[in-house]
Amino acid sequence: MLVQVITGTTRQARFSERVARWVEGELRDRTDFEIEIVDLRDHPLPFFEGVAPARRGRDYPNDEVARFGQTIDRADGFVVLTAEYNHGYPAVLKNAMDWTFVEWRRKPITFVGWGNVGGARAIEQLRAVAVEFEMAPLRHAVHILPDVMIPILRNTEDPSDLSPLAALRPRLDLLVDDLLWWMDALSAARIREDAA
Repeated sequence: MLVQVITGTTRQARFSERVARWVEGELRDRTDFEIEIVDLRDHPLPFFEGVAPARRGRDYPNDEVARFGQTIDRADGFVVLTAEYNHGYPAVLKNAMDWTFVEWRRKPITFVGWGNVGGARAIEQLRAVAVEFEMAPLRHAVHILPDVMIPILRNTEDPSDLSPLAALRPRLDLLVDDLLWWMDALSAARIREDAA
């Protein structure tokens, strides 16, 4: 099974690059699934203005949307890395999701967030969006609070030092174990549906 870790921010000097390195490093140790990093910087999509993807399916309007849709389609489950901007999640993430629909359906999704309240408000909003995509948003998430985030940002001597995140490893393990359970269950259900 394939877990995609989606970096949902594209701002300059983004904290998400450090979070992505940490999550990837922790997940690469696992042998019970494959991992793929999806960075929205690698998928520069125009502002959504097309036909609703729920009706369009996989009939993509351009090559860039097709490339993003085909990337998302490969996954069995998602870990979305999200900042919290002004009590919400990044617009670039919403835009990417709005270009697609069927590629997300009946798959589990979970989150690693950061900000003043550990990205909790952004994650709650994304869970509601995931329901509309007919996904299974999971209860477990990793919330990176300022007491962990600020020391990492202030460490200009060694930007690769992610040791403050080590305390969150048990939470990440719980998130991944839960994600795998749902990936297994929903993947089997999708296979049965395709065979019918």
